Amino acid sequence: MKENETLLQFPCMYPLKVIGTNTGELLAVVSAIMEKHVAKTDEVTYSTRSSSGDKYLSVTATFQAESHEQLKAIYEELGRHPFVLVTL
Repeated sequence: MKENETLLQFPCMYPLKVIGTNTGELLAVVSAIMEKHVAKTDEVTYSTRSSSGDKYLSVTATFQAESHEQLKAIYEELGRHPFVLVTL
């Protein structure tokens, strides 16, 4: 598979999971980053789940992904944020 090839066919609904420290601000951080990259932000749905010890929080943002480049930009920006530990 070539570097820019993907198995996804765009546009498609895409669930992006972010795991980070449960600072109380992770959802706001994820939401702010999504607003920069997703045109229809009113159609993004968010769900959260705390770890059993409440130390970590997972945020799932489900949205209509338009391109591989869009996903790459979102993952890169999330990966640079200090609250974010993992993106899936």
